[in-house]
Amino acid sequence: MALAVVAGPADARVAVDEAGRVFRLDGAQVTYAFGVDEKGYLQPLYWGGALDPAAPLQARATRELSGFDPAGMQTAQEYAGQGEGLVTDPGLKVAFADGSRDLVLKYRSYRLEGETLAIELADIARPLVVTLRYAIDEQTGIVTRTATVTNRGRQPVRIEAFAAANLTLPGASSYQLHFLSGRHAAEWTPHAVPLSPALTVLESRRGSVGHGNQPWLALTRPGQTTEEAGPVWFGALAWSGSFRLSAQTDNIGRVRVAAGYNSHDFVWSLKPGESLESPRFYAGYSHAGLGGASRTFHRFQMERLIPGGAAAALRPVLYNSWEATAFDVTAEGQMKLAERAAKLGVERFVVDDGWFGQRNDDKAGLGDWTVNPRKFPQGLKPLIDKVHALGMSFGLWFEPEMVNRDSALYRAHPDWVLNFPGRPRTEGRNQLVLNLARTDVRDYLLGVLDKLLRENDIQFIKWDYNRNWTEPGWPEAGPDQQRVYVDYVRNLYFILAELRRRHPGLEIETCSGGGGRIDTGIMALTDQAWTSDNTDPFDRLAIQDGFSLAYAPAIMMAWVTDVPNWANGRTTSLDFRFLSAMQGGLGIGADLNKWTAGDEDTARRWITAYKGIRATVQRGQLYRLVRPTEGAAQTATLYVAPDRAQAVLFAMQRGSQWRDQWEPLRLAGLDPAATYAVRVLGGGALPEGVPARASGAWWQNQGLTLRLRGDYVGLGLVFEAAK
Repeated sequence: MALAVVAGPADARVAVDEAGRVFRLDGAQVTYAFGVDEKGYLQPLYWGGALDPAAPLQARATRELSGFDPAGMQTAQEYAGQGEGLVTDPGLKVAFADGSRDLVLKYRSYRLEGETLAIELADIARPLVVTLRYAIDEQTGIVTRTATVTNRGRQPVRIEAFAAANLTLPGASSYQLHFLSGRHAAEWTPHAVPLSPALTVLESRRGSVGHGNQPWLALTRPGQTTEEAGPVWFGALAWSGSFRLSAQTDNIGRVRVAAGYNSHDFVWSLKPGESLESPRFYAGYSHAGLGGASRTFHRFQMERLIPGGAAAALRPVLYNSWEATAFDVTAEGQMKLAERAAKLGVERFVVDDGWFGQRNDDKAGLGDWTVNPRKFPQGLKPLIDKVHALGMSFGLWFEPEMVNRDSALYRAHPDWVLNFPGRPRTEGRNQLVLNLARTDVRDYLLGVLDKLLRENDIQFIKWDYNRNWTEPGWPEAGPDQQRVYVDYVRNLYFILAELRRRHPGLEIETCSGGGGRIDTGIMALTDQAWTSDNTDPFDRLAIQDGFSLAYAPAIMMAWVTDVPNWANGRTTSLDFRFLSAMQGGLGIGADLNKWTAGDEDTARRWITAYKGIRATVQRGQLYRLVRPTEGAAQTATLYVAPDRAQAVLFAMQRGSQWRDQWEPLRLAGLDPAATYAVRVLGGGALPEGVPARASGAWWQNQGLTLRLRGDYVGLGLVFEAAK
């Protein structure tokens, strides 16, 4: 096979065999290939570990099986139209103006758009074109895919289902599907189920991602794949609205995956000459187990997705005043909290809900984004100046997409909310959802937020979203109102991007009652994420473990809050709370007015210690040594700096019985030739049996055995390579 490299840097390339009509992407020891068979179908050929450049890849039409296996099912298609009897999830389902619902996509051409490969498919009878785009990352081998459908005819086409990608995995006797789901305050629960002919659907119908299923999945081989070994295929949809991911084996054992907009209640009328683009889908492969897949995707996120990429600043230690004051916000009270926070070593001070409009509870004021003159008689400037003088940056809470009925905005524009005329408008947390799909709503919100940022020296926004949709109506759009699911999210992205453009240096946190809106779409426009409203330090270990399967610790905010914890009434030590929260971006949400001098000393000690390991935790490689799912009593997590000069181990224990001890912890990722000195994070004597110095090979092979005494106790160990 004569492959010509037509695009890409030295470590990533797009190669095309024009004679054999084979396309291949290579990067970071990963190969992704597809080709055109003699019937014109675009077929998936290979996705996995790197192949030799001369590997004999060729697309061939599948032989006919029987009359019960229609053409649409016989050939595995790289991107399938809903036609020819296809019974798995398609890439695209349409209805033409004459009522025809048959769509057969065949190869037409390819072109290069810089380092992106564009493949054009077309229906065999109608002027409807689908353009597939592929790019491979040279550092991680992750393939970015999108699809664009274009109507080149003279009649509108009804789009009824539209995916960014179909995927086909190599044939095998069995696969296991991994996914994440949960609920409010119990997000990020890992699940693993055998993949079967029964269609498994991971979806949100909420208008947002929600706390339930995540737009992420992974597929592994039972008996071959572990945490640190074996093949893993994984993917994530970059979309912050209603989504659908599906997976199944087809009738001849092939694994088929589809990912895109949720087809539930979705219709898009594609006018002549118009195009509709899918979200991005990121597809990755690792031969190093689930841990390797996570580290690969974390690196991709940190270098390619988050604002600033590899040059992005480390997450500052944050204080949020919500639990101290709730809605009882005043300039004087916030200044006192800021003084206390600064003395602890906090780097960012954030005022939460209650600073605006007539906002004295959650029943009024939402939507009126003007500073409350009673609470801040001189505006926000005196407080902001005070915070800056104390050496901290300043942040402010917003919930721009929501409105209370008791607000000036709703009284002026009751038509601006999602609604079905003549039907009840369901409230959640006493609020309604503004229809951000409307350009007037989008422009209004952008205007008021931009004005506040221009008039005040604000470095950070906490962008909240405290309910999901119930009446997804857009009366003004008439028969096209179901496009609300797409236009809403697009306008959200537009506002976030425009605020960042107008205010360079602005940082934004995505929040939705905790982890209700976290995905790789919003990640590209925000700097960090509020992981969960559940701040109990032991519950958080499981939440953070699940989060890390898909997303990088650097964006995962974790707070130290007061006890008993609101979520479960549990009381734990301040040391344990800090050790749990230091495994991501560290924040404090406690009422500092109630802290003792001893509490303050403890906090200062841990904040100082955190700053010494922050770069490793936020930018290093994560190893889940003992997962909460494997043993409820113990959890161990290791972070290794990119240059392997430092590693940080967190060992956490819920409780113990007489003579209990840990299994040996073998510290992966260290430089085997280096000598590492070990010390206790935050100070103190090394546990019995832990050597003060040993080689990386010793730590990896011999490991260390811990014995922690007590309930809800933890230990941090820092390993530093000798220079």
